[in-house]
Amino acid sequence: MLNMNSDGTQVLLSVEAEAYVEHLVKFGIKDVGGREWGRQHENMEKLNMQAVVNATAQEDEFIKDFLISCGKVDVVVHDLILTEVWKEKIFPELVDMNFNPKTTFPLYMVLYHEATVVNLLETTMFYRETCEAAEDCTPDLIDYCYRRLTQLVARSESVEDDEDEPNDPTLSAETHGGNMEELQKQEKKLNFEICIKVISLLRYITDNLESLPLSVMTRMLNTLDIPILLVQLVECPPWTKRKNGKVFKFIDSKWQELNFEESMKITKIEGQIWLALYTLLMNGKCQQKYDLNTHRKNSILKLRSHLTEVMLDQLPILVEMQRYLEHLSMMEPPAPARELILEQVPEIKEKILNDNKGKWKKIAKKQSQTFFNPSDSDVRAQAKRWADTYNFDVLEGLLTDPPKCAVCGAEATKRCSRCQNEWYCRRECQVSHWKKHKTACDLILEANDSVKANG
Repeated sequence: MLNMNSDGTQVLLSVEAEAYVEHLVKFGIKDVGGREWGRQHENMEKLNMQAVVNATAQEDEFIKDFLISCGKVDVVVHDLILTEVWKEKIFPELVDMNFNPKTTFPLYMVLYHEATVVNLLETTMFYRETCEAAEDCTPDLIDYCYRRLTQLVARSESVEDDEDEPNDPTLSAETHGGNMEELQKQEKKLNFEICIKVISLLRYITDNLESLPLSVMTRMLNTLDIPILLVQLVECPPWTKRKNGKVFKFIDSKWQELNFEESMKITKIEGQIWLALYTLLMNGKCQQKYDLNTHRKNSILKLRSHLTEVMLDQLPILVEMQRYLEHLSMMEPPAPARELILEQVPEIKEKILNDNKGKWKKIAKKQSQTFFNPSDSDVRAQAKRWADTYNFDVLEGLLTDPPKCAVCGAEATKRCSRCQNEWYCRRECQVSHWKKHKTACDLILEANDSVKANG
Protein backbone atom coordinates (compact mmCIF):
# COMPACT_ATOMS: atom_id res chain seq x y z
CA MET A 1 0.00 0.00 0.00
CA LEU A 2 1.30 3.44 -0.93
CA ASN A 3 0.81 6.14 1.67
CA MET A 4 0.50 9.81 0.83
CA ASN A 5 1.39 12.74 3.05
CA SER A 6 -0.05 16.24 2.79
CA ASP A 7 2.08 17.21 -0.21
CA GLY A 8 1.47 13.92 -2.03
CA THR A 9 5.01 12.60 -1.95
CA GLN A 10 4.97 9.96 0.81
CA VAL A 11 5.56 6.46 -0.50
CA LEU A 12 6.01 4.26 2.58
CA LEU A 13 5.41 4.60 6.26
CA SER A 14 8.45 3.96 8.42
CA VAL A 15 7.04 0.69 9.75
CA GLU A 16 6.32 -0.55 6.20
CA ALA A 17 9.82 0.39 5.06
CA GLU A 18 11.37 -1.51 7.96
CA ALA A 19 9.38 -4.63 7.06
CA TYR A 20 10.44 -4.37 3.41
CA VAL A 21 14.09 -4.04 4.38
CA GLU A 22 13.94 -6.93 6.84
CA HIS A 23 12.63 -9.23 4.11
CA LEU A 24 15.30 -8.41 1.51
CA VAL A 25 17.08 -11.63 0.50
CA LYS A 26 19.80 -12.76 -1.90
CA PHE A 27 18.51 -14.52 -5.01
CA GLY A 28 20.29 -16.84 -7.45
CA ILE A 29 20.51 -15.90 -11.10
CA LYS A 30 17.99 -18.61 -12.05
CA ASP A 31 15.42 -16.78 -9.88
CA VAL A 32 15.78 -13.40 -11.61
CA GLY A 33 12.47 -12.39 -13.15
CA GLY A 34 10.45 -14.86 -11.05
CA ARG A 35 7.47 -14.07 -8.88
CA GLU A 36 9.37 -13.71 -5.58
CA TRP A 37 12.13 -11.74 -7.31
CA GLY A 38 9.47 -9.48 -8.82
CA ARG A 39 7.94 -8.84 -5.41
CA GLN A 40 11.34 -7.83 -4.06
CA HIS A 41 11.93 -5.57 -7.07
CA GLU A 42 8.66 -3.77 -6.37
CA ASN A 43 9.54 -3.41 -2.69
CA MET A 44 13.01 -2.13 -3.54
CA GLU A 45 11.56 0.39 -5.98
CA LYS A 46 9.31 1.73 -3.22
CA LEU A 47 12.28 1.89 -0.84
CA ASN A 48 14.23 3.77 -3.51
CA MET A 49 11.42 6.24 -4.11
CA GLN A 50 10.99 6.90 -0.38
CA ALA A 51 14.75 7.35 0.08
CA VAL A 52 14.73 9.98 -2.69
CA VAL A 53 11.71 11.70 -1.12
CA ASN A 54 13.40 11.90 2.27
CA ALA A 55 16.75 13.05 0.88
CA THR A 56 15.14 15.72 -1.32
CA ALA A 57 13.01 17.06 1.54
CA GLN A 58 15.95 16.75 3.98
CA GLU A 59 13.81 14.62 6.27
CA ASP A 60 14.74 11.68 8.49
CA GLU A 61 16.37 9.18 6.11
CA PHE A 62 14.98 6.07 7.74
CA ILE A 63 15.58 3.86 4.68
CA LYS A 64 19.33 4.27 5.16
CA ASP A 65 18.99 3.59 8.89
CA PHE A 66 17.01 0.37 8.31
CA LEU A 67 19.48 -0.94 5.71
CA ILE A 68 22.25 -0.52 8.28
CA SER A 69 20.42 -1.77 11.38
CA CYS A 70 19.03 -4.83 9.55
CA GLY A 71 22.41 -5.63 7.99
CA LYS A 72 21.07 -5.50 4.45
CA VAL A 73 23.60 -3.26 2.65
CA ASP A 74 25.47 -6.32 1.42
CA VAL A 75 22.18 -7.80 0.14
CA VAL A 76 21.59 -4.67 -1.96
CA VAL A 77 25.13 -4.81 -3.36
CA HIS A 78 24.71 -8.52 -4.17
CA ASP A 79 21.42 -7.75 -5.91
CA LEU A 80 23.12 -5.08 -8.01
CA ILE A 81 25.91 -7.37 -9.20
CA LEU A 82 23.51 -10.27 -9.78
CA THR A 83 21.49 -8.07 -12.15
CA GLU A 84 24.67 -6.96 -13.89
CA VAL A 85 25.64 -10.59 -14.53
CA TRP A 86 22.11 -11.43 -15.74
CA LYS A 87 22.32 -8.59 -18.28
CA GLU A 88 25.76 -9.77 -19.43
CA LYS A 89 25.03 -13.50 -19.64
CA ILE A 90 21.29 -14.25 -19.81
CA PHE A 91 19.85 -11.34 -21.79
CA PRO A 92 22.16 -11.93 -24.83
CA GLU A 93 21.11 -15.59 -24.83
CA LEU A 94 17.44 -14.56 -24.94
CA VAL A 95 18.21 -12.28 -27.89
CA ASP A 96 20.20 -14.95 -29.72
CA MET A 97 17.40 -17.50 -29.41
CA ASN A 98 15.05 -15.04 -31.21
CA PHE A 99 12.78 -14.95 -28.18
CA ASN A 100 9.66 -12.98 -29.08
CA PRO A 101 7.45 -12.57 -26.00
CA LYS A 102 3.93 -11.20 -26.27
CA THR A 103 4.84 -8.60 -23.67
CA THR A 104 8.37 -7.34 -22.99
CA PHE A 105 7.56 -5.53 -19.77
CA PRO A 106 8.75 -8.36 -17.44
CA LEU A 107 12.10 -8.29 -19.26
CA TYR A 108 12.23 -4.53 -19.05
CA MET A 109 11.71 -4.71 -15.29
CA VAL A 110 14.87 -6.83 -14.93
CA LEU A 111 16.86 -4.41 -17.08
CA TYR A 112 15.44 -1.48 -15.11
CA HIS A 113 16.16 -3.15 -11.77
CA GLU A 114 19.85 -2.26 -11.95
CA ALA A 115 18.92 1.43 -12.22
CA THR A 116 16.67 1.11 -9.17
CA VAL A 117 19.41 -0.49 -7.04
CA VAL A 118 22.11 1.96 -8.20
CA ASN A 119 19.85 4.87 -7.33
CA LEU A 120 19.10 3.43 -3.88
CA LEU A 121 22.81 2.97 -3.18
CA GLU A 122 23.66 6.43 -4.52
CA THR A 123 21.12 7.99 -2.16
CA THR A 124 22.19 6.05 0.93
CA MET A 125 25.97 5.76 0.41
CA PHE A 126 26.27 9.52 0.83
CA TYR A 127 26.65 8.72 4.53
CA ARG A 128 29.81 7.34 6.13
CA GLU A 129 27.92 4.80 8.22
CA THR A 130 26.40 3.20 5.09
CA CYS A 131 29.85 2.88 3.50
CA GLU A 132 31.12 1.27 6.70
CA ALA A 133 28.14 -1.10 6.79
CA ALA A 134 29.05 -2.40 3.32
CA GLU A 135 32.09 -4.06 4.96
CA ASP A 136 33.37 -7.07 2.98
CA CYS A 137 31.36 -6.24 -0.14
CA THR A 138 33.00 -2.80 -0.58
CA PRO A 139 35.63 -4.19 -3.02
CA ASP A 140 32.79 -5.70 -5.07
CA LEU A 141 31.02 -2.35 -5.19
CA ILE A 142 34.19 -0.49 -6.18
CA ASP A 143 34.91 -3.01 -8.94
CA TYR A 144 31.33 -2.62 -10.17
CA CYS A 145 31.84 1.16 -10.35
CA TYR A 146 35.11 0.60 -12.21
CA ARG A 147 33.43 -1.61 -14.81
CA ARG A 148 30.64 0.88 -15.42
CA LEU A 149 33.02 3.85 -15.69
CA THR A 150 35.19 1.86 -18.09
CA GLN A 151 32.08 1.51 -20.26
CA LEU A 152 31.67 5.28 -20.18
CA VAL A 153 35.26 5.75 -21.32
CA ALA A 154 34.75 3.23 -24.12
CA ARG A 155 31.57 5.04 -25.13
CA SER A 156 33.34 8.40 -25.32
CA GLU A 157 35.85 6.83 -27.72
CA SER A 158 33.14 5.27 -29.88
CA VAL A 159 31.23 6.94 -32.69
CA GLU A 160 28.40 4.41 -32.65
CA ASP A 161 26.08 6.25 -30.28
CA ASP A 162 23.22 6.99 -32.64
CA GLU A 163 20.61 5.62 -30.25
CA ASP A 164 21.26 8.46 -27.84
CA GLU A 165 21.66 11.37 -30.26
CA PRO A 166 20.30 14.54 -28.64
CA ASN A 167 17.73 15.23 -31.35
CA ASP A 168 16.40 11.68 -31.52
CA PRO A 169 12.96 11.03 -30.00
CA THR A 170 13.32 9.43 -26.59
CA LEU A 171 12.15 5.85 -26.35
CA SER A 172 9.22 5.43 -24.00
CA ALA A 173 9.78 3.40 -20.83
CA GLU A 174 6.62 1.43 -21.66
CA THR A 175 7.98 -1.24 -23.96
CA HIS A 176 5.09 -3.53 -23.02
CA GLY A 177 4.03 -4.17 -26.59
CA GLY A 178 7.41 -3.66 -28.20
CA ASN A 179 9.78 -6.22 -29.65
CA MET A 180 13.21 -7.41 -28.55
CA GLU A 181 14.99 -5.01 -30.90
CA GLU A 182 13.31 -2.07 -29.23
CA LEU A 183 14.11 -3.56 -25.83
CA GLN A 184 17.80 -3.74 -26.76
CA LYS A 185 17.75 -0.04 -27.66
CA GLN A 186 16.10 0.73 -24.34
CA GLU A 187 18.74 -1.35 -22.54
CA LYS A 188 21.53 0.74 -24.09
CA LYS A 189 19.82 3.96 -23.04
CA LEU A 190 19.27 2.63 -19.51
CA ASN A 191 22.86 1.46 -19.28
CA PHE A 192 24.17 4.93 -20.07
CA GLU A 193 22.01 6.48 -17.35
CA ILE A 194 23.21 3.81 -14.88
CA CYS A 195 26.84 4.58 -15.71
CA ILE A 196 26.19 8.27 -15.07
CA LYS A 197 24.64 7.46 -11.67
CA VAL A 198 27.70 5.41 -10.76
CA ILE A 199 29.83 8.57 -10.88
CA SER A 200 28.02 9.98 -7.83
CA LEU A 201 28.13 6.60 -6.10
CA LEU A 202 31.91 6.41 -6.55
CA ARG A 203 32.36 9.97 -5.35
CA TYR A 204 30.54 9.20 -2.08
CA ILE A 205 32.77 6.17 -1.52
CA THR A 206 35.89 8.31 -2.06
CA ASP A 207 34.55 10.87 0.41
CA ASN A 208 34.47 8.16 3.06
CA LEU A 209 37.71 6.37 2.19
CA GLU A 210 39.36 7.10 5.53
CA SER A 211 36.67 5.14 7.36
CA LEU A 212 37.20 2.10 5.10
CA PRO A 213 39.99 -0.51 5.30
CA LEU A 214 43.35 0.53 3.84
CA SER A 215 43.12 -2.30 1.33
CA VAL A 216 40.10 -0.57 -0.22
CA MET A 217 42.13 2.59 -0.79
CA THR A 218 44.99 0.58 -2.27
CA ARG A 219 42.62 -1.22 -4.63
CA MET A 220 41.07 2.04 -5.86
CA LEU A 221 44.42 3.74 -6.38
CA ASN A 222 46.87 1.11 -7.55
CA THR A 223 44.93 -1.99 -8.61
CA LEU A 224 42.15 -0.25 -10.54
CA ASP A 225 43.82 3.17 -10.98
CA ILE A 226 40.55 5.07 -10.55
CA PRO A 227 42.30 8.51 -10.78
CA ILE A 228 43.46 7.87 -14.34
CA LEU A 229 40.00 6.56 -15.27
CA LEU A 230 38.48 9.82 -14.02
CA VAL A 231 41.07 11.85 -15.93
CA GLN A 232 40.01 10.04 -19.11
CA LEU A 233 36.39 11.04 -18.44
CA VAL A 234 37.41 14.67 -17.95
CA GLU A 235 39.37 14.56 -21.22
CA CYS A 236 36.56 12.95 -23.25
CA PRO A 237 33.25 13.52 -21.42
CA PRO A 238 30.54 11.21 -22.81
CA TRP A 239 27.85 13.44 -21.28
CA THR A 240 28.68 16.24 -23.75
CA LYS A 241 27.84 16.21 -27.46
CA ARG A 242 28.30 18.72 -30.25
CA LYS A 243 26.05 18.53 -33.29
CA ASN A 244 25.50 21.08 -36.07
CA GLY A 245 27.31 23.74 -34.09
CA LYS A 246 25.14 23.18 -31.01
CA VAL A 247 26.23 21.91 -27.59
CA PHE A 248 24.21 19.30 -25.71
CA LYS A 249 24.81 18.00 -22.20
CA PHE A 250 23.19 15.10 -20.39
CA ILE A 251 21.49 16.79 -17.43
CA ASP A 252 18.75 15.35 -15.20
CA SER A 253 18.55 12.13 -17.25
CA LYS A 254 18.03 13.85 -20.61
CA TRP A 255 20.01 15.60 -23.33
CA GLN A 256 19.62 19.38 -23.18
CA GLU A 257 20.74 21.97 -25.70
CA LEU A 258 22.81 24.74 -24.06
CA ASN A 259 23.93 28.15 -25.21
CA PHE A 260 27.58 29.16 -24.82
CA GLU A 261 27.16 30.67 -21.35
CA GLU A 262 25.18 27.68 -20.07
CA SER A 263 27.71 25.22 -21.51
CA MET A 264 30.41 26.78 -19.33
CA LYS A 265 28.53 25.96 -16.14
CA ILE A 266 29.62 22.82 -14.31
CA THR A 267 26.91 20.18 -14.27
CA LYS A 268 26.34 17.86 -11.32
CA ILE A 269 28.07 15.02 -13.18
CA GLU A 270 31.17 17.14 -13.85
CA GLY A 271 31.22 18.41 -10.29
CA GLN A 272 31.16 14.86 -8.91
CA ILE A 273 34.08 13.86 -11.15
CA TRP A 274 36.20 16.81 -10.01
CA LEU A 275 35.39 16.32 -6.32
CA ALA A 276 36.30 12.62 -6.54
CA LEU A 277 39.59 13.54 -8.25
CA TYR A 278 40.28 16.17 -5.60
CA THR A 279 39.94 13.60 -2.81
CA LEU A 280 42.02 10.92 -4.53
CA LEU A 281 44.84 13.32 -5.42
CA MET A 282 44.87 15.66 -2.43
CA ASN A 283 44.08 13.37 0.51
CA GLY A 284 47.31 12.85 2.44
CA LYS A 285 46.85 9.10 2.86
CA CYS A 286 46.01 8.70 -0.82
CA GLN A 287 49.17 10.57 -1.77
CA GLN A 288 51.19 8.21 0.40
CA LYS A 289 49.59 5.08 -1.10
CA TYR A 290 49.37 6.08 -4.78
CA ASP A 291 52.17 4.66 -6.92
CA LEU A 292 52.63 7.84 -8.96
CA ASN A 293 54.89 6.65 -11.77
CA THR A 294 55.84 8.72 -14.82
CA HIS A 295 52.89 7.54 -16.92
CA ARG A 296 50.38 8.37 -14.20
CA LYS A 297 52.05 11.72 -13.55
CA ASN A 298 51.82 12.72 -17.22
CA SER A 299 48.17 11.67 -17.41
CA ILE A 300 47.20 13.58 -14.27
CA LEU A 301 48.98 16.71 -15.49
CA LYS A 302 46.48 16.86 -18.37
CA LEU A 303 44.01 18.19 -15.82
CA ARG A 304 45.84 21.54 -15.76
CA SER A 305 44.36 22.63 -19.08
CA HIS A 306 40.85 22.16 -17.69
CA LEU A 307 41.41 24.24 -14.54
CA THR A 308 40.40 27.54 -16.14
CA GLU A 309 39.29 30.67 -14.30
CA VAL A 310 35.68 29.82 -15.10
CA MET A 311 36.13 26.37 -13.56
CA LEU A 312 37.91 27.67 -10.45
CA ASP A 313 35.26 30.34 -9.90
CA GLN A 314 32.64 27.59 -9.69
CA LEU A 315 34.72 25.12 -7.65
CA PRO A 316 37.20 27.24 -5.63
CA ILE A 317 38.40 24.12 -3.81
CA LEU A 318 40.23 23.15 -7.01
CA VAL A 319 42.65 26.08 -6.60
CA GLU A 320 44.58 23.93 -4.14
CA MET A 321 44.68 21.09 -6.65
CA GLN A 322 45.92 23.48 -9.34
CA ARG A 323 48.86 24.45 -7.12
CA TYR A 324 49.57 20.78 -6.45
CA LEU A 325 49.64 20.00 -10.17
CA GLU A 326 52.01 22.89 -10.88
CA HIS A 327 54.31 21.63 -8.16
CA LEU A 328 54.04 18.04 -9.47
CA SER A 329 55.05 19.14 -12.97
CA MET A 330 58.42 20.34 -11.68
CA MET A 331 59.36 17.37 -9.53
CA GLU A 332 59.89 13.64 -9.76
CA PRO A 333 57.01 11.56 -8.42
CA PRO A 334 57.65 10.63 -4.80
CA ALA A 335 58.01 6.94 -3.99
CA PRO A 336 54.84 5.50 -2.47
CA ALA A 337 54.91 4.08 1.01
CA ARG A 338 55.66 0.38 0.88
CA GLU A 339 53.64 -1.54 3.42
CA LEU A 340 52.40 -5.09 3.63
CA ILE A 341 48.63 -4.95 3.28
CA LEU A 342 46.31 -7.93 3.23
CA GLU A 343 44.00 -6.96 0.39
CA GLN A 344 40.32 -7.77 0.34
CA VAL A 345 39.30 -9.04 -3.07
CA PRO A 346 35.85 -8.90 -4.68
CA GLU A 347 34.01 -12.19 -4.42
CA ILE A 348 30.36 -11.70 -5.39
CA LYS A 349 30.63 -11.60 -9.18
CA GLU A 350 33.26 -14.31 -9.27
CA LYS A 351 31.05 -16.65 -7.23
CA ILE A 352 28.00 -16.00 -9.42
CA LEU A 353 30.04 -16.69 -12.56
CA ASN A 354 31.59 -19.86 -11.16
CA ASP A 355 28.31 -21.22 -9.79
CA ASN A 356 26.58 -20.85 -13.17
CA LYS A 357 29.43 -21.52 -15.59
CA GLY A 358 28.17 -23.29 -18.70
CA LYS A 359 24.52 -22.95 -17.61
CA TRP A 360 23.65 -19.58 -19.18
CA LYS A 361 21.79 -20.92 -22.23
CA LYS A 362 19.83 -23.44 -20.16
CA ILE A 363 18.79 -20.77 -17.63
CA ALA A 364 17.79 -18.39 -20.43
CA LYS A 365 15.68 -21.06 -22.14
CA LYS A 366 13.84 -21.93 -18.93
CA GLN A 367 13.20 -18.27 -18.08
CA SER A 368 11.88 -17.66 -21.62
CA GLN A 369 9.35 -20.43 -21.06
CA THR A 370 8.28 -19.36 -17.57
CA PHE A 371 9.08 -15.94 -16.07
CA PHE A 372 9.12 -14.04 -19.37
CA ASN A 373 6.20 -15.88 -20.97
CA PRO A 374 3.38 -15.02 -18.53
CA SER A 375 -0.22 -16.04 -19.04
CA ASP A 376 -2.88 -13.40 -19.59
CA SER A 377 -4.01 -13.73 -15.97
CA ASP A 378 -0.40 -13.30 -14.77
CA VAL A 379 -0.03 -10.18 -16.92
CA ARG A 380 -3.21 -8.72 -15.39
CA ALA A 381 -1.99 -9.54 -11.87
CA GLN A 382 1.37 -7.94 -12.60
CA ALA A 383 -0.34 -4.88 -14.04
CA LYS A 384 -2.19 -4.33 -10.76
CA ARG A 385 1.10 -4.39 -8.87
CA TRP A 386 2.77 -2.09 -11.41
CA ALA A 387 -0.03 0.44 -10.95
CA ASP A 388 0.63 0.31 -7.20
CA THR A 389 4.43 0.43 -7.41
CA TYR A 390 4.74 3.11 -10.06
CA ASN A 391 2.15 5.41 -8.55
CA PHE A 392 2.19 8.33 -10.96
CA ASP A 393 0.91 10.91 -8.47
CA VAL A 394 3.87 10.08 -6.21
CA LEU A 395 6.31 10.19 -9.11
CA GLU A 396 5.02 13.61 -10.16
CA GLY A 397 5.76 14.86 -6.65
CA LEU A 398 9.42 14.01 -7.24
CA LEU A 399 9.65 15.95 -10.50
CA THR A 400 11.19 19.41 -10.50
CA ASP A 401 10.90 20.01 -14.25
CA PRO A 402 7.73 20.25 -16.39
CA PRO A 403 6.77 16.99 -18.13
CA LYS A 404 8.22 16.25 -21.56
CA CYS A 405 6.51 14.95 -24.70
CA ALA A 406 6.99 11.18 -25.08
CA VAL A 407 7.60 11.63 -28.81
CA CYS A 408 9.68 14.75 -29.41
CA GLY A 409 10.86 15.69 -25.91
CA ALA A 410 9.35 19.19 -26.00
CA GLU A 411 7.62 20.64 -22.93
CA ALA A 412 4.26 18.90 -22.66
CA THR A 413 0.86 20.22 -21.57
CA LYS A 414 -1.44 17.43 -22.77
CA ARG A 415 -1.88 14.08 -21.04
CA CYS A 416 -3.33 10.73 -22.08
CA SER A 417 -6.90 10.96 -20.77
CA ARG A 418 -7.22 7.19 -20.29
CA CYS A 419 -4.16 6.20 -18.23
CA GLN A 420 -3.05 9.68 -17.05
CA ASN A 421 0.56 8.51 -17.53
CA GLU A 422 1.99 9.67 -20.85
CA TRP A 423 2.48 13.33 -21.80
CA TYR A 424 2.44 15.05 -25.22
CA CYS A 425 3.06 18.55 -26.56
CA ARG A 426 0.39 18.35 -29.27
CA ARG A 427 -2.29 16.06 -30.68
CA GLU A 428 -0.12 14.99 -33.66
CA CYS A 429 2.47 13.49 -31.30
CA GLN A 430 -0.21 11.67 -29.33
CA VAL A 431 -1.76 10.18 -32.47
CA SER A 432 1.60 9.04 -33.85
CA HIS A 433 2.49 7.41 -30.51
CA TRP A 434 -0.85 5.65 -29.95
CA LYS A 435 0.03 2.36 -31.66
CA LYS A 436 3.07 2.00 -29.40
CA HIS A 437 1.33 3.28 -26.27
CA LYS A 438 -1.98 1.40 -26.58
CA THR A 439 -0.89 -1.87 -24.91
CA ALA A 440 0.64 -0.04 -21.96
CA CYS A 441 -2.38 2.24 -21.69
CA ASP A 442 -4.79 -0.71 -21.62
CA LEU A 443 -2.75 -2.48 -18.92
CA ILE A 444 -2.55 0.58 -16.68
CA LEU A 445 -6.24 1.41 -17.15
CA GLU A 446 -7.28 -2.17 -16.32
CA ALA A 447 -5.01 -2.21 -13.27
CA ASN A 448 -6.37 1.08 -11.95
CA ASP A 449 -9.96 -0.09 -12.46
CA SER A 450 -9.20 -3.28 -10.55
CA VAL A 451 -7.63 -1.35 -7.67
CA LYS A 452 -10.70 0.92 -7.46
CA ALA A 453 -13.10 -2.05 -7.65
CA ASN A 454 -11.30 -3.77 -4.78
CA GLY A 455 -11.52 -0.66 -2.65
